[in-house]
Amino acid sequence: MLREYKTVAEVAGPLMLVENVEGVTYQELTEIELPGGEMRRGQVLEVSGDTALVQVFEGASGINIHRAKVRFLGKGIELPVSRDILGRVFDGMGRPRDQGPNIIPEKRLDINGYPINPYARDYPSEFIQTGVSAIDGMNTMVRGQKLPIFSGAGLPHSRLAAQIARQAKVLGTEEKFAVVFAAMGITFEESEYFISDFRRTGAIERAVIFINLADDPAIERIATPRLALTAAEYLAFEQEMHVLVILTDLTNYAEALREISAARKEVPGRRGYPGYLYTDLSSIYERAGRIKGRKGSITQLPILTMPEDDKTHPIPDLTGYITEGQIIISRDLHRKGIYPPIDVLPSLSRLKDKGIGEGKTREDHADTMNQLYAAYARGKEAKELAAILGEAALTDIDKRFSQFSDEFEYRYVAQGEEQDRTIEETLDLGWELFKLLPRAELKRIRDEYLEKYLTSAGED
Repeated sequence: MLREYKTVAEVAGPLMLVENVEGVTYQELTEIELPGGEMRRGQVLEVSGDTALVQVFEGASGINIHRAKVRFLGKGIELPVSRDILGRVFDGMGRPRDQGPNIIPEKRLDINGYPINPYARDYPSEFIQTGVSAIDGMNTMVRGQKLPIFSGAGLPHSRLAAQIARQAKVLGTEEKFAVVFAAMGITFEESEYFISDFRRTGAIERAVIFINLADDPAIERIATPRLALTAAEYLAFEQEMHVLVILTDLTNYAEALREISAARKEVPGRRGYPGYLYTDLSSIYERAGRIKGRKGSITQLPILTMPEDDKTHPIPDLTGYITEGQIIISRDLHRKGIYPPIDVLPSLSRLKDKGIGEGKTREDHADTMNQLYAAYARGKEAKELAAILGEAALTDIDKRFSQFSDEFEYRYVAQGEEQDRTIEETLDLGWELFKLLPRAELKRIRDEYLEKYLTSAGED
């Protein structure tokens, strides 16, 4: 039953205090009716005794506290779901923004979801091919994993996100694959880029897109990733699909969280972010995974821009604790004109060993990956030595490794934005690069693989 009150006591910024209320619950939706008939929406942020603190989505400016009516709707934000959500574009509150019809729902799901029982979780173990060599070959993503991309302002993480959304697939299965894409706090121009790219390539047919623009209310930004994950849970665990969830940009989400926390006059934590930032982020990240006995799965690829490229900033720092690795976007590689500018040395996928090898990618994957890491790292060291002491200080073998590091960046890491490499093409490319080094230096690869693959790659 709807409860209506005319007891607004105070309005401050986007917040409104309503007194003498009964039975109001945390995160309950509200409607605010103004004297002229205008309706605004809000959500309960806090309940203390008979007082409710309401965040007004459209902002509280112009609200007359003596004449406004507040109705509490008895429910939180819900997402209407059915198979028809595939191919659709929604706003940050789950309303259609593609001029399409409203979804006729099979059910309505609370966007806060339900935590997965740790005992019911299944271990991630299946390879997801993104078509990007620096990820597939060196920092493999596994079905059910949380693998964030750490980027910086002005770097091409949006292009990489769109490319992965187009190209990602689970190999060796006939099971259905879907992408849920949620963008938070982006510009209208970025929004049009994502939507037109999905439509141009046909990827929208298997995608659900949620767009929250920079000028939308902060409270919507808090809801957007939860709407996306609710859609993903429906597709994964009720429609038995493999779902890849791409969330960009988590930094904008955290900024909205800080804004609301400041409006509530909460005691700030590190750099002004609320003390519960870790808990809040984990409530998003931990909705990825697989459940025993269910065919579907949710894999997460959150993207966040590190303020001032600082990995110790609270957002990437806390994200690193919760997730299983990180892909680092490098400003130095970007300056060299390399796309995607993924720096493989500080990047890490903690579950990569579970998703590679015979029957998943190829038998030589682990050995070639380790050898590429070692050779690239040695080549970078040789370049640093040459920068300090000059080229003359390098031995012949150092020069070979230095050349290898250049070739690795320009041939292996770099690829076209429309280039979708299979895992076989990525692995064969690694063997091509090994021809630049003496066979005696390939110490991390088993002899049988050297015989089988180095020869077929045309060893000099």
